[in-house]
Amino acid sequence: MNLHMKKKYKLLALSILLDAIGLIPFIDIVWAPLSGYIMTRMYKGEIGKIAGIITFIEEAIPGLDFIPTFTIMWLYTYVFKKNKAEETIMDVDAE
Repeated sequence: MNLHMKKKYKLLALSILLDAIGLIPFIDIVWAPLSGYIMTRMYKGEIGKIAGIITFIEEAIPGLDFIPTFTIMWLYTYVFKKNKAEETIMDVDAE
């Protein structure tokens, strides 16, 4: 498995972990802005900013915590929008 593939799947694992953290009840007041910020750091550019805003709104509204926004963003980046994926993601240590 090459370095790009390892980095890609580490980012998927991180996305699943962050979505799981978002399911924890009663942390929305802290998690909503933090998750929006993390999303903008994970995915660079305009798409990361839009995803950060969506993540913030999704986490801030009660009852929408079940939506896996980090994993959906990973799917968008690596499955649906395969071109230029390298330019929109953060560097993850793939060791």
